[in-house]
Amino acid sequence: MAVVYFLVVLTIVVFVHEFGHFIVARWCGVTVKTFSIGFGREIFGWTDKKGTRWRVAWIPLGGYVKFLDDENVASQPSPEALEHMSVDERKGAFQNKALWQRAAVVAAGPMANFILAVLIYTAVNLTIGIHTITPRVGEVMADMPAASAGLKSGDVITSIDGWSIEGFEDVQRIVSINAGRQLAFGINRDGQKLSVQITPKVLEQKDAFGGVYKRGLIGVKPAQGLPTEAKQVGPVEALRLGVRETYTNIAQTLQGIGDIITGRQGADQMGGPILMAEVTSKVAELGPEAWLRWIAFISANIGFLNLLPIPALDGGHLLFYAIEAVRRRPLSQRMQEIGFQIGIALVLMLMVYVNLNDLLRVWRRLTGEG
Repeated sequence: MAVVYFLVVLTIVVFVHEFGHFIVARWCGVTVKTFSIGFGREIFGWTDKKGTRWRVAWIPLGGYVKFLDDENVASQPSPEALEHMSVDERKGAFQNKALWQRAAVVAAGPMANFILAVLIYTAVNLTIGIHTITPRVGEVMADMPAASAGLKSGDVITSIDGWSIEGFEDVQRIVSINAGRQLAFGINRDGQKLSVQITPKVLEQKDAFGGVYKRGLIGVKPAQGLPTEAKQVGPVEALRLGVRETYTNIAQTLQGIGDIITGRQGADQMGGPILMAEVTSKVAELGPEAWLRWIAFISANIGFLNLLPIPALDGGHLLFYAIEAVRRRPLSQRMQEIGFQIGIALVLMLMVYVNLNDLLRVWRRLTGEG
């Protein structure tokens, strides 16, 4: 069932991403040859009236949209293919479109993921409601950073490092990912606005999958217990919170990447398909709300990761277009080929690394070391 849940989530997110590319390409008059969910050999498929082959393939770890003049599934342009086209065929060639059209087609995939995340969060907030705890401090633990900084029971935490705090869950989220990093807390104490500096204590913990991560703690408990009922919100508030949650997901991912690069967190936390399948299965057990929010989380992160400026990813294409806009002419074919080769190598290295991490987690659990 873990595999089934994972494939359902991944298929939804990948389909939306690729459909973003596809629909904007169609609007711009680009001829789409293939719309594929998965890589490798086709399991089944069909061809629509405009000649696009819709297919489902054996390796369900992504997908692609291939245009008439693409060299490969990474959408590397093929000048050779363009040379052998008729006049009518060239009208549908991606390379012949205006710079803004090409950029719009490429950016549409990640944008579709962001829109999906916002819509899911908004729909869940509107139909189910939100579970929130007032960010009022109940207990301040002795010999912990919050006590040393002078926090008191009854204080309301209003902001942390510029992030507005709407619930105690915001406090937990920000503090936990900022172990050892000084944070500026905005406090409301009986109407008096205060600002205090607190550095969360670093605590190493093992997660449910055998990994070790560093978590931040300041030593406070909320005045209010866990909410038993969801709070209902209107459409505007549901949308605002949906946008906020999507932005928060992206910001956390960006900070996480930065922490791994700087060594604040271990790179062994990164996981591949096995870890994602395990997490998806556990989230699905929590019910429809948690599962839908997980889909939104994955969608937002896939959209963001695709915007990284790595050739072979959408962000790499956009980087080439930005250079073309500045230079008033595209990079040479040779430079683009080198860029794509480097990008593909980086992506393959990352895939190997995260899959090795997954296998090591499984090994540690089987041998009792994790």
